[in-house]
This record gives sequence, structure tokens and C-alpha cells, in this order.
Amino acid sequence: MNCKSDVDAAVADVDFDSNQYQLQIDTTQGTIVLDLLPEHAPNHCKNMIGLSKTGFYDDLIFHRIIEGFMIQGGCPDGTGMGGPGYNVDAEFNSLTHEPGVLSMARSSDPNSAGSQFFICLDNHAHLDGSYTAFGRTADEASLEVVRTIGAVATGAQDRPVDEVKINTVTVLEN
Repeated sequence: MNCKSDVDAAVADVDFDSNQYQLQIDTTQGTIVLDLLPEHAPNHCKNMIGLSKTGFYDDLIFHRIIEGFMIQGGCPDGTGMGGPGYNVDAEFNSLTHEPGVLSMARSSDPNSAGSQFFICLDNHAHLDGSYTAFGRTADEASLEVVRTIGAVATGAQDRPVDEVKINTVTVLEN
């Protein structure tokens, strides 16, 4: 499945010069609000806005959680191997991978990001300049939800023992 045309249509009216964008991720553990930072990675911001507007993330799970490292979601298969059917080229930048930073997951190919994202639980400078960071938690309450998810029990392949679900992702335009 390639949903690129749907995503492109969904972001046709996105205007980073006139608006600030946030993502509100409603999960089974609470709500996470993320500030998007298009001045650092405009294509990644547009991609996640478009995927969110099309409902791509609704009902997906956080399939990989590593305590003290990150929570990862956005795989339509729930395996860590799926994506939207297209890739987004890397936009490495000066944002540091610190608690609450939103970044794009990828394979060993720097230009292989698609729909999978992660949110950092701690400082991970080794990711700086190698993964595209493009947002951060908007407030302490959102970071606390990220930490709550980051503390759930996991089993094989860092998969949560009890499913942590993304109910919906809503784009907020300010």
C-alpha cells in the first residue's frame, strides 16, 4: 500500500509561515501533545501531519519500547517492518535527542524513514545528526505520558506485554 498521494493531498494547505502545528496523540495511557519544528525538518513535519490527517496512525500500537531509551510507533503491521509505501529523505539537523524529542525511525539507509517515529525517554546524543529530529513534547504532562509508556513491561523484541495503543492522532493548527 502506498498512501503518498493521500498524504500529499492532506498537506496541500499546510503553511508553516502562517501557522504552528501540534500533534495530539491520544493513547491508552493518556494524551501526548507534540510541537512540530518545521524549521529543522519541514518534510518530516509535513509527512507526519499528512499521515495523521489521513488517519494512518489511528488504532496502531507502540510496538517497541526500550526503558530509558525511547517509545516507537507508526508501523501499520505492528512489527516494526511496515510503513506507508514510500520514504522521506533524511533532514539531519541541530536538534538534540533529549527527553521528549520526536524523531523518525529508519533502517540503516538514512533515507528510509516513512511512518515510524520514536520519542526519546532520555538523552541520546549518539543519535544526533544520524536521525531526523523534528518535534518535542509540548508540556510536562505530555512528557509524563511518554515516561509512563516507557515504563511498561516488555517482552521479546522490546514489545509491550500489554498493548499500548494509539487511539487517534489529531493535527492542531495554531
